Amino acid sequence: MQGCTEHTEVREDKAENGRIYFRVFHGLRGQFGGMSAIEDLRRTMARLRAPDGCPWDQAQTHQTLARCLIDEVSELLDTIDRQDLPHMREELGDVLIQIVFHAQLAEERGDFNFDDVAREINEKLIRRHPHVFGDHGKLGTADEVITKWEQIKAQEKKNGPAQSGLFKPMPPRLPALMFAEAVVKQIEKKALPAGDVLHGDRIARLANDLTEETAGRRLFELAAACRLGGIDPESALRKECDRVMREVEAQVAAVAPNRP
Repeated sequence: MQGCTEHTEVREDKAENGRIYFRVFHGLRGQFGGMSAIEDLRRTMARLRAPDGCPWDQAQTHQTLARCLIDEVSELLDTIDRQDLPHMREELGDVLIQIVFHAQLAEERGDFNFDDVAREINEKLIRRHPHVFGDHGKLGTADEVITKWEQIKAQEKKNGPAQSGLFKPMPPRLPALMFAEAVVKQIEKKALPAGDVLHGDRIARLANDLTEETAGRRLFELAAACRLGGIDPESALRKECDRVMREVEAQVAAVAPNRP
């Protein structure tokens, strides 16, 4: 990194029992002599979590911070929608501190640290871009890149819950509209039989004259109509997603009853 040099620092800390212990930190020293900004941020978070730090920060857990992460991401998305770049920088920082906070909690438990998080995602990016970092031939379009990404992803060991059906598990906190879009995407990508479940012709007709403005207006009107009708639109759409997945699974099972 231009203007930075490798730096190793030995810090003296005092535990609650009074024992003195030392920790070795590796990082980059900034061009003006201080630690790099990310190392400064990590050190600030560690200080807040220290025994003589901030009571609020000391009390937090992965679970209590979950809502904070949702709130901060929502505020970031708002700046992106408004193309408010100066404010976006601030909100990116608010999201970043959530990542640093979770990594600090994990490091205290001995699970992993921020470097592990950064290293893993960096290795993934390199591994899934062999056309840039490997000996794979060049890919000419974004669609070819996505196809290659999915091929490599399918070969890798998967973390998280095991997939038990045709549809990969999706985050339960995912908004219903994004959930519905993800279900349709999986049906299309896997060419699943959904002719009797989804009205393809009607969907195609809707798409023909659809613009961002008309889509937004129709969605808003539908949300307003649900409110008047006493219907929870999030719940209604999520139930419809469940119905679609259930019936697609049933159709596939009927055609190939021995499919695992």
